Amino acid sequence: MKLHCHRTSLMAAFQVVNAVVPSRTPREILKNIKLELDGGTATLIGTDQEVGIRYEIQGVESSDSGEILLPAARVISILRELTEDSVDLELDENGLWIRSGQSEFRLSAEEPDEFPPVSSFLNDNFYAIPASAMREVIRRTIFATDVESTRYALGGILVELSEDSVTLAATDSRRLAVAKTSCRLEGEHDSSNCRPVIPAKAMSLIDKSIIDEDDEVYISIQDNDILVKSGPATIYSRIIEGRFPNYQDVIPASPSTTIDMVVGPFYAAVRQAQIVTNEESRGVDFKFSNGNLCMTSEAADVGRSKIEIPISYEGDEITITFDPRFVGDFLKILEAESSIQV
Repeated sequence: MKLHCHRTSLMAAFQVVNAVVPSRTPREILKNIKLELDGGTATLIGTDQEVGIRYEIQGVESSDSGEILLPAARVISILRELTEDSVDLELDENGLWIRSGQSEFRLSAEEPDEFPPVSSFLNDNFYAIPASAMREVIRRTIFATDVESTRYALGGILVELSEDSVTLAATDSRRLAVAKTSCRLEGEHDSSNCRPVIPAKAMSLIDKSIIDEDDEVYISIQDNDILVKSGPATIYSRIIEGRFPNYQDVIPASPSTTIDMVVGPFYAAVRQAQIVTNEESRGVDFKFSNGNLCMTSEAADVGRSKIEIPISYEGDEITITFDPRFVGDFLKILEAESSIQV
């Protein structure tokens, strides 16, 4: 079995698929990436048995068919160090050969028969979401997940699907992030199975798989898992069991006070205020007064800080204490020139 392809295309595909390859696992076979070759179509497959991905490689030249397991860590190291534009892979009775320019490597190759399968996207019922919007709502929520929580549902993102919109929500019980965008329904809407909680690892993989933001991302919900088609990638994930908190209850229907602020200056001030904090005293006092926001912090054995920025607010003085890390996590994903309301 032989194939010839662009090194950068192969490297990009390996980096995306390698995101699901476990570094520690009792099943050593999962540390590999499976390559399926069918004529001019080559697909890389990786899985940790909770999340999996199929990724079609662009620009492959071959007339062969077959499959092989590639040791993920070593192949990525090889591709990273090569300098030529193209690379050749060949499987023979002696193992796997990787050749590029004057460089040649031979690696042992395992039998692919025991490698777990990852489903293709063949569903007729799915939700289509603009890729740029999907990337935005993922990035606006994923930072609020808690992957180490004993409440397992908090380690994922709630995906609420309707016939014309999708809402993502994530929380670690100390902060909440919610983002909404439009979608298009193909087929039938199943109201009984439209609120899955998807692992943060899978949502991050969807983000990484988006190549062209003008494309659409297709989402299909099944009984216990979800399939997502994003450009050259098909992503499989098991749905997290457990009850996600009723986040709507903590969002005020009509807030009594709102303040318009520009992201860039606000984020810069928050970063400055965070400097004089420590593990015991992470709180920063945010004092909103007429035309001014004053942020103060004080930590034993560290010191104190006072940061002020002008704001468009006229009203009663308001003081509230925040962990600046939580505020910064949200601000850093927004455009510096954009406006927000607090």
